[in-house]
Amino acid sequence: MEAAAEPGNLAGVRHIILVLSGKGGVGKSTISTELALALRHAGKKVGILDVDLCGPSIPRMLGAQGRAVHQCDRGWAPVFLDREQSISLMSVGFLLEKPDEAVVWRGPKKNALIKQFVSDVAWGELDYLVVDTPPGTSDEHMATIEALRPYQPLGALVVTTPQAVSVGDVRRELTFCRKTGLRVMGIVENMSGFTCPHCTVSPGGCRGGEAAPGRWGLWAVLGSPPSPRSAPASSPGAAERSWPSSPGCPS
Repeated sequence: MEAAAEPGNLAGVRHIILVLSGKGGVGKSTISTELALALRHAGKKVGILDVDLCGPSIPRMLGAQGRAVHQCDRGWAPVFLDREQSISLMSVGFLLEKPDEAVVWRGPKKNALIKQFVSDVAWGELDYLVVDTPPGTSDEHMATIEALRPYQPLGALVVTTPQAVSVGDVRRELTFCRKTGLRVMGIVENMSGFTCPHCTVSPGGCRGGEAAPGRWGLWAVLGSPPSPRSAPASSPGAAERSWPSSPGCPS
């Protein structure tokens, strides 16, 4: 029987979604950002918790580099992107003195910060909290799941790409989810095609992610083709802060 969550800073969060993958570079931070923007576009209040301590990408993805985290009476106040506070962020990237500073920490220190993120960030009332995780099945993942378990996360989205080597690593991530009792909501096959700004989505090629549901009984595999309009979020310059309109993602 799972322990009930004590009243705290996550008490006002209705749903928690983790974004996982066994492979690095498949676009977990991109998917986390796009998911948060889509939910905000649907009128929801969203938070993004970046627990990728060695490679924090969320501040850059949303154009929030250089913003500071402040103390409040309930702990750490997250970084808000707008006056309406419709999207709030927390990342170790906001705590580093220099953006290129490396986080050279052993497991216990990483685990302690993740637990502090879960307990001490004053999220307020949120419809969804999206948790962007590092690749793999390491200490950070265990610390995150154990810290969030009392709050009964809605589940996980597992991100892959069409390449067979990525799909193989994702199968191991699915095994990790089963062993830890984390429900898998579906697989997102990122970079599954190209969204031409003048016509329609081109075929994605091998569609490697489609091999997983038959074996694991998952209900959804979502293709996420790259769009030229999403490039500013992961490249230098202003971030794309609205849901993109394209042939693959119409408004």
